[in-house]
Amino acid sequence: MNTSSSAPYPSPFLIPNIRLFIAFKVLFNSRFYYPVFTILFLDFGLTVAQFSILNAVWAATIVLTEVPSGALADIIGRKRLLVFATFVMIFEIGIISFIPKTNPSIIFIVFLANRVLSGLAEAAASGADEAIAYDSLAAKGDREQWGRVLEVLMRFQSIGFIVAMSIGAAIYDPDLLEKICRFFGLTVAFSQETTMRFPLYLTFILAVFAFVVTLKMEDLETAPSTAGFETKQIRQAFSLTLKAGLWILKTPFALTVILFGMLFDGIIRMIITLSSQYYRMIELPESTFGIIGSFVAMLGLVIPKMAKKITENHPPTHALWITAGLTTAGLVAMSFFWPYTGLIPALINKRVEVYAPKPK
Repeated sequence: MNTSSSAPYPSPFLIPNIRLFIAFKVLFNSRFYYPVFTILFLDFGLTVAQFSILNAVWAATIVLTEVPSGALADIIGRKRLLVFATFVMIFEIGIISFIPKTNPSIIFIVFLANRVLSGLAEAAASGADEAIAYDSLAAKGDREQWGRVLEVLMRFQSIGFIVAMSIGAAIYDPDLLEKICRFFGLTVAFSQETTMRFPLYLTFILAVFAFVVTLKMEDLETAPSTAGFETKQIRQAFSLTLKAGLWILKTPFALTVILFGMLFDGIIRMIITLSSQYYRMIELPESTFGIIGSFVAMLGLVIPKMAKKITENHPPTHALWITAGLTTAGLVAMSFFWPYTGLIPALINKRVEVYAPKPK
């Protein structure tokens, strides 16, 4: 084990890869269109049914490419995989940022490509970013400081998320932008057709910065070069996945938890992705969507501690009943679409997610 006194870098944040890792996570995940995710798709002319199909395609892409991307990281190296992920992010954001609103069929095809590429980028980045950072810490610092690195990362990600949510929703609202311009003595007219692309433009800029960050990373491991070894690595990755799946099928508790998590996550994720449309229906102004998202992010600093106490002092079934009860109550209350006060059950469904046990 390395110690901080004998390590080349006494602080983990002096290691270039650690700083780049934090920057990458913030840039890759802080997307300005998140607070208006649903209404952005609908304002492009897509239907709710098409939106649901696109979300299903996105999730399926992640599931199908998660394992192959892990094997690919062992073959070509983690840095190259992260560079690939950010390049794909640039492309997937770019194609919807600049597509004209003309033929609805073409728009759906472009957004379908966006969802596939987005899922591919998520799968490619998953694990490779943390692996390259942890390896750098183990080689050049004290691996016992990894928890501190993750703590600082969570803080920066929270800040990035709050900024992106607040600004993304504000610049989507043409009325708010016109009021801001009038405050500074400017007479500028904005239309929804114009402002709906502003969050995408900002996210596109972040994608470019994320790409530059990955180019500066250093991959400490040299990728294997023989074709036989590559084939062996791929076979081993799929073999481990198969063994894990068989173990789950033979373990009732694990299977129950995973099935509950899948059912619960599927319902809640659909509600969350449609939240901006729901906010519209309960008469909330679009400029407040980001504030709501930022408030939810701040709640995330408190609720996990409550969830931890529940898991430490009660059996797993207790958490399952709490999750099911709060989710059901929130969904029933949301079905009434109460103006303004309908926000309360929506917030319940957004934050109750932390109580659910999820498959790892």
